[in-house]
Amino acid sequence: MQKKLTITMDKDVYQGLHRVIGRGKISSFIEELVRPHVLRPHLEAAYARMAKDRRREKEARAWAEIIFKDTAHEAERGLVGGV
Repeated sequence: MQKKLTITMDKDVYQGLHRVIGRGKISSFIEELVRPHVLRPHLEAAYARMAKDRRREKEARAWAEIIFKDTAHEAERGLVGGV
């Protein structure tokens, strides 16, 4: 469900939004910018639930260890890192 919101901003910013983002696209642009800042608590709760899943955490740890070993091996061979 969508809700209507009225905001006040500087005239130059308003004109810039119309020029750069385009008429009819400003609401979506602003929502996309704001969403991660106001819905973050839901994301943190989801991560907490994921961390409690022992099987998933075991698989993730195994995957990370494989990646770490591969990266270390490539570094020894000079395939990653500086030029």
